[in-house]
Amino acid sequence: MSEAAPTDTLRRFNRTYTQRIGALDESFLGTGRPLGVSRLLFEVGPDGSGVRALRERLDLDSGYLTRLLRRLTDEGLVDLHPDPADGRRRVVVLTAAGRTAWRELDDRSEALARTLVEPLAPRQRERLVAALHTADLLVRAATVHLREVPPTEPVARRAAAHYFAELDRRFPDGFDPGEPDHAGTFVVATSDGVPVAYGGVRPIDRETGEIKRMWVHDEWRGAGLGSRMLRHLEDLARRLGHTRVVLDTNGTLLEAIAMYERAGYAHIERYNDNPYAQAWFAKALS
Repeated sequence: MSEAAPTDTLRRFNRTYTQRIGALDESFLGTGRPLGVSRLLFEVGPDGSGVRALRERLDLDSGYLTRLLRRLTDEGLVDLHPDPADGRRRVVVLTAAGRTAWRELDDRSEALARTLVEPLAPRQRERLVAALHTADLLVRAATVHLREVPPTEPVARRAAAHYFAELDRRFPDGFDPGEPDHAGTFVVATSDGVPVAYGGVRPIDRETGEIKRMWVHDEWRGAGLGSRMLRHLEDLARRLGHTRVVLDTNGTLLEAIAMYERAGYAHIERYNDNPYAQAWFAKALS
């Protein structure tokens, strides 16, 4: 397969799909609104949404989002109110007309999807579902946002809570995080505004940094996100001036151990007093 083949295939699929679903039409699905406005209406949803959450979930420029919201407001489909939990933020809710428009959009989207798959035989439908599930996961994994965050930021706390919950679920005797140590620099990966991977680097000494709290959401396993996060944390350690990284893990986390070994980590002797650690690794940073 040539090097250009993956991009050629993706571009061809984009052209095919956008044409078939009517993304090029001024009136998406006959609603009288283009795709961008319709998608925003759908994301607001019956339960409403915060403006900031919409911006993060749809990865929209704040100015463009404001223009889209203004159109929906002018059409009487949404209202904006101060967030009861934080007066500095705003929430968007559907009006009665907006709820009707949302249901119409949902029904028409479902009808279009049925029309697209109806000509396929059952076996072909199964292949299509499996292929699209894989494509969706890999494209989302390739486009996650990785950013440094304070460990006390809400998105970091949510990611750490997922990490601790997974350890508690998988360790034979459970896991007690105690009072979490927030020392170090942490990175969160988000997709549609939701944390899907997390990790950090804290200094051991001038030369050595320790990779901590490496976590990838269960639904994202197998998409290469763990390896990408590990490489990102290694780059972070380099930027922090470290020439070597170490980490520990529990023996039950076999997939993590395999990933570290593939990435060039070598087994070393215990270097800390973590009661849950059963394997210790180190890697020199070139």
